[in-house]
Amino acid sequence: MNVKFRFQDFDIWKLAIEIADYLFDIADDLEQKRLYRFAEQLRGAGMSISNNIAEGAGSDSKKEFNYFLNVARRSTFENANILIVLKRRKLIMDEQLNELLDKLDKESRMITNFKKTL
Repeated sequence: MNVKFRFQDFDIWKLAIEIADYLFDIADDLEQKRLYRFAEQLRGAGMSISNNIAEGAGSDSKKEFNYFLNVARRSTFENANILIVLKRRKLIMDEQLNELLDKLDKESRMITNFKKTL
């Protein structure tokens, strides 16, 4: 029997996981350069989006779910900031930054729209 949690059907969670995978790849590259703190920060912020969506989906109330969605949305901004810093330090390429900023912007908008359905 395959167990499936409710959040796994949410498009906002699916995109969050896609973003996290990409951020983990960048974090792996940063570790190769011995930039462990950057890598750790990026992984934590990257996981925060999907973690908060999943945690919120388990809430007993819409108000509580909305709180977790707000945290997930704020994490998109945190990730954008980290990526901009990485680009300024020449640790990621323009293409990576632009692609991820587009995905983070889309994720933020999707979370905002999802909240309206609660």
